Amino acid sequence: MSLVIKNISKTYDNGVQALKDVNLEIKNGMFGLLGPNGAGKSTLMRTIAALQDSDSGTINFREINVSEDKQKLREILGYLPQEFGVYPKISCYELLNHMAVMKGVVNSKIRKDVVESLLHQTNLWEAKDRSLGTYSGGMKQRFGIAQALIGDPKLIIVDEPTAGLDPMERNRFHNLLSEIGENVVVILSTHIVDDVRDLCNDMAIILDGEVKVMGEPINLIKALNGKVWKGLVNKKDVPKIEQENQVISSKLHMGKVQVRIFSDTPIDDVFEKVDAEIEDLYFSTIHGLDINGSE
Repeated sequence: MSLVIKNISKTYDNGVQALKDVNLEIKNGMFGLLGPNGAGKSTLMRTIAALQDSDSGTINFREINVSEDKQKLREILGYLPQEFGVYPKISCYELLNHMAVMKGVVNSKIRKDVVESLLHQTNLWEAKDRSLGTYSGGMKQRFGIAQALIGDPKLIIVDEPTAGLDPMERNRFHNLLSEIGENVVVILSTHIVDDVRDLCNDMAIILDGEVKVMGEPINLIKALNGKVWKGLVNKKDVPKIEQENQVISSKLHMGKVQVRIFSDTPIDDVFEKVDAEIEDLYFSTIHGLDINGSE
C-alpha cells in the first residue's frame, strides 16, 4: 500500500503558511520531492514523520492514520532529517548500537548482527571504532542513513541528504539509496535536481507550500519536448533576451552566458533545439512559465 496525503495544510504561529492543501500519493520505490529552500519540503517531511501536527488534512500509511497513531508509524519509520547531529566523542559502533536498543532491538545477538550489517552496507565498517567527531560530512550522512535503516523500516524519509557533499560522497550516497529496495517507500526531499533525476521514478515539485507538479519525470517533461532552445550569448545581451522570451534558465559558461528558452518556434541562429531535461521542468515551474498553455 502507498502513503496517501490528503489536504494537508500548516500555518506556523508567526503567520507563515508552510503547506497549502497538499495532496500526494506515494507508492513503493524512490519518490523525489523537489523544491527550493523554503518551499515547504521539510515541513511536509516532519509532518509525515509525526514530529508535528498539521492544521488540517490526513496522512495514511498502510493501515496507519499518522495523526491518530504516531507511535505505530514511528515503529516502521526511518528518518534522516536535514539537520542531523551526532555525539562527537562516541564511536560510530557505540552510537549505532545504542540507537538500535532505542528502536527496540533488545536481543544482543540480533542487535550485533543488525549493527554490523548496517556498517558494512553503509561502507563504515573500517571506521566503526572512530569517534563520530572525526567523520567527514559524507561519512556522517552515511551514519545517518544507517540509523534510519534500523528495524527494517517500511517508510524512509531523507531530507536534503546530499547538500554539502563532495561528488564522490554524493555518488556513494546515491548508490546506497538505490540499494534500499523496492518494497518500501523512500521519500527523497531535496533542492538538487540531479538527485531526483538520478534516483527517482516518481516525483513532485513543491513551491510556496503547494504541489505544482506530480508524476513520472519522463512523462512530466513531455510538455517541453521540442520546445527547449539553448544558446551561448554575450552577457550584455541577456536582459533583452529575457524581456523577449520565456527564459528557463541561464548560467555562465566559458566566459559567456548559456541560456535555455521555452518556445514553440525557433529563436534565431544562435539558439539550437535541445532535449528537455528535468532541470528545465523544475526551473519552468519555479519561474511560473506557461509550458502547457503554449501547446
